[in-house]
Amino acid sequence: MTMDYKKYDIFSPMVFVLLILIYLIFSEIAFHYHLNRLIGVNTYTIGVIFLGIVFYILGIVLSNYFLKNKEINIKTGIDKILSERLVLSLVIIGILLQIVNLIYLGGIPLFSGYLKARAATRIWLLSYLIFLPSINILIAKYDNKKYYLLFLLGLLLFVSTGYRTTAMAIVISVLITLYYTRDLPWKYLILSIIAILILLVVVGYIAVKSIEWQTWSSTPIELLFYRAGYTLQVLDRAVFLQGSTHGQLLYNTLMGFFKSSDPRVIVGSTTLGYAHSTTSMIFGPALLDFGLYAMLLQMIILGFIINLIYKVQINVKGFFIALYAILLAHLIIWIETGPTDLVVYLFFLISMIILIYAVNIKKVSNK
Repeated sequence: MTMDYKKYDIFSPMVFVLLILIYLIFSEIAFHYHLNRLIGVNTYTIGVIFLGIVFYILGIVLSNYFLKNKEINIKTGIDKILSERLVLSLVIIGILLQIVNLIYLGGIPLFSGYLKARAATRIWLLSYLIFLPSINILIAKYDNKKYYLLFLLGLLLFVSTGYRTTAMAIVISVLITLYYTRDLPWKYLILSIIAILILLVVVGYIAVKSIEWQTWSSTPIELLFYRAGYTLQVLDRAVFLQGSTHGQLLYNTLMGFFKSSDPRVIVGSTTLGYAHSTTSMIFGPALLDFGLYAMLLQMIILGFIINLIYKVQINVKGFFIALYAILLAHLIIWIETGPTDLVVYLFFLISMIILIYAVNIKKVSNK
């Protein structure tokens, strides 16, 4: 049985809303069983989350209104510029850079908390910026099963850094790319989603157990639910500390290429009272920096942009499928981590520049 994409598009921008609701269910399970002494959150915090969801949906609605009665097509031959040889070369460069990064670190960060703390070097950032788009473009445009080996090799290298977010972004984005470019049977799609969950659990558990200065007695499954509950509790504190960081999180995120500071440590210091790298869901950083109105503005912008790119890729396909897959994958990951990654801002910026210069959106004549 093959997927009927037109009838039921499971990777439309609305999947983001569904995954937030699932995340809240995971959190409630953690609270119910008091995993690692989790106690739950204020109902006001849940209200803030749903308000954020409403504004995200409002962004989608505004994007649809903006595109109403408009025709979408490519202004330039961007798909022709990205030849198979060029894209393949970029994939290999991304892989080689990550190998250089691991050699520079002198070990496998996945198995050492000390190495993981130093793993996100400029070489790592450049490698990720090159590998993630190029592997998605390669798979989207060229149906060659040998390229899946490059995907697996790159994934293995990024998993070895100990960062779940990059590994998950690679897997989720490639799955979305395949969803829109291949007729995947339902069973393969379900197996892929199960594999992603297993990867999430395994990499997260190994990374946590490898941190020399921490001790964990939770099982891998308990850790999955605990992370959801813990992150929601951090958001709960952020809700009642609105505006307390005065823009430091955004500044440190945007200056990530020049500064070695981790914005998530600021989140931890502000909400927990001590220096600890922690996450506060997609809503937390904006609340801490500028308050509720900033968070709502963030959500409406995200809804508008992701739906705009979704509509473009549905119409013109090719390169833009890979672009949408990358942005949606990171948006999904932001549900837990929040927008504190420079690399994701760069992907959004690059996407908007490409849309402005490569896509023609014009009103259809009613004559």
